[in-house]
Amino acid sequence: MAKKPAPRTYDETVAWLRDHGFELLEAPGVQNRGFVKKYNCSAAIEKTDDGAVKIFAHPGYLIAGEIAKLINRGYQQFFKTTKSEAPATADQLKALHQFTEELKEATGAPSLYNESLGTVSENYVYDRVQNRDEPPAERPARPWEKAKSKRRG
Repeated sequence: MAKKPAPRTYDETVAWLRDHGFELLEAPGVQNRGFVKKYNCSAAIEKTDDGAVKIFAHPGYLIAGEIAKLINRGYQQFFKTTKSEAPATADQLKALHQFTEELKEATGAPSLYNESLGTVSENYVYDRVQNRDEPPAERPARPWEKAKSKRRG
């Protein structure tokens, strides 16, 4: 049986990231929280109370200085920021996949088989029907619905 990788501490993770070419930027105004950057991809990590490392902003591709979230619409993957949405290119997806795998290695997180096959989106939006998940709108009962309720009552 394969051994489970031991999770690294925050300080060990930061040292590993620096040794492997990652750029680390401290989050302004907050201690033990920062952004890691490589291959034009970024994620945010923080130190937990027990000294371990936690990813609090999932990896994404940098577009106009913002970490873009990967969305899968079934027919195409997109990078979405607060201001725009753009189709993802093969090079961008390869960079994000490589970045994510290296970040997992740095933190000691497990690398799952299905995720190692390719880039995994944060959000899957296959259905093109708008507002399908919302509850049905309140509307007055139709005549045939009124007749059914009178028969039952």
